[in-house]
Amino acid sequence: MTDVVLPQRGTPLFLASGSPRRAELLTQVGARFTRLPAPGVDETPLPDESPEQYVIRLARAKAGAGDGLRTSPGAVLGADTAVVLEARILGKPVDDDDALAMIDALCAREHRVLSGVCVLHQGEARTAMSTTRVRFRALTAAQRRAYVARGEGRDKAGAYGIQGLGAALVASLAGSYSGVVGLPLEQTLPLLEWAGVPYGISVPAE
Repeated sequence: MTDVVLPQRGTPLFLASGSPRRAELLTQVGARFTRLPAPGVDETPLPDESPEQYVIRLARAKAGAGDGLRTSPGAVLGADTAVVLEARILGKPVDDDDALAMIDALCAREHRVLSGVCVLHQGEARTAMSTTRVRFRALTAAQRRAYVARGEGRDKAGAYGIQGLGAALVASLAGSYSGVVGLPLEQTLPLLEWAGVPYGISVPAE
């Protein structure tokens, strides 16, 4: 475990994710947490599983795996994000050729970004999900190749990261920006409140 800074009051939070982006979003809103090792969860979609079912299932699985790793009481947060073009889930690219094929497919089209969140506390799991519609610009082939060559999307669903240079690919967005980054704060913060996890604007119960 690293970055062990627990809240002085309230329920301690454990983040079951190796994603620096999720950690940055929690830090942004003033939540203190302990990072657990990235859960070794099989991310292969199940037969006939919808994208919505997929992200919720993986978020629950990651929270459950993290719950088995914590060594002290607290709530565990797991999350998963998927880029969906029509009904096809675009995972993390296996190489740059795969990344370029994804960027080519997304170019000048609208896709959905689904982010599932699960908070597990005292044996009870609660989940939520955001759906964000993103449209890519009509990029030239040279622009698409240049983005892939930068390597930014190699570890990201859909082969791009909107919080970095990938912002240059986007024409419009409707929904949760933080959900596209990897952790929809609009859905996550109510789950933290339910579990009693404090963050930047938490008010102690009277």
